[in-house]
Amino acid sequence: MEQQVEHDVVGGLGLLTLNRPTALNALTPEMVAALAAALERWREDPSVGGVVLRSASPRAFCAGGDVRAARATVLAGEPEAADAFYAAEYALNGRIAAFPKPYVSLIDGLVMGGGLGISVHGAVRVVTERAVFAMPETRIGFFPDVGASWFLPRLGEALGRYLGLTGARLDAAQALECGLATHFVPGAELPALEEALRAGGAGGAGEGVVATVERFARPAPAVDAAWTERRALIERCFGDGRLPEILRRLAAEPGEWARATLAELSGFSPTSLALTAELLARGAASADLEVCLERELILARRVARGHDFAEGVRALLVDKDLAPKWRPDDLAGVDVRPWLADVPR
Repeated sequence: MEQQVEHDVVGGLGLLTLNRPTALNALTPEMVAALAAALERWREDPSVGGVVLRSASPRAFCAGGDVRAARATVLAGEPEAADAFYAAEYALNGRIAAFPKPYVSLIDGLVMGGGLGISVHGAVRVVTERAVFAMPETRIGFFPDVGASWFLPRLGEALGRYLGLTGARLDAAQALECGLATHFVPGAELPALEEALRAGGAGGAGEGVVATVERFARPAPAVDAAWTERRALIERCFGDGRLPEILRRLAAEPGEWARATLAELSGFSPTSLALTAELLARGAASADLEVCLERELILARRVARGHDFAEGVRALLVDKDLAPKWRPDDLAGVDVRPWLADVPR
């Protein structure tokens, strides 16, 4: 059986390769453990000057956590296994944020959910023109986690709220504009960048991992006019953190985008939307990523046991009938207080 995470030290560089292509590198407990163990070894190793995380798949960097497996463990009466996965995953996110050496992600293809958790907390996020970003958790009865309550509001509260609630996708140009990505390297030049890094770009006699990335980086692609117009709409409709007000503004806004966005939100879990709005509001006011991860872990343990998570994963990823039956199925029936009991403010 092939390793789901390959790890090696080449040219003073710690190289991590995600290698679960048939599942778009969706993170398993074994992958999280392997990533964490490698970072722990390399943290204090003077022969390692930096870390690069890449994918062996041409289709995806990482499609997130393996939520189907998490759902299956809960339905099998083993929710503690899901708890352990979320605890380990969020600890890894915090470890990446605190890693004392350059941590570089080479994002070529799809990156969603947990894929952002293992990339966006690092200092350098390289994207190609094929990169696509999203946090689509409200579609499956969950909420944006892996530190999203920290990093989404810091893109700008309205934009972060829009991305967290709707799960909208960003292309490379949009991700660079808002700060999810830091450098652009065309896909055709990515192999040459990887080779330069392997050849000694992590320090010592080499030019350094960040300098190597910057040597290969090209000007960011321009965002199109439609995105510029949409940003104004997002600011207008998602600038208020109260979910009922967001829905009211969308309903009052003329145009196809507002109608489509409102229709899309109406199909998502009302509980997930309400919890996401509250978490993002708390995250915007927090000074510490660790506090956000602590909140998310408490909530993840509860939501993973709930009806909407099991139903959302079933409808979108298992049966794929795209017809989830949420409980409650109306925002007016949602009370977030039991879910957020004992969650730090």
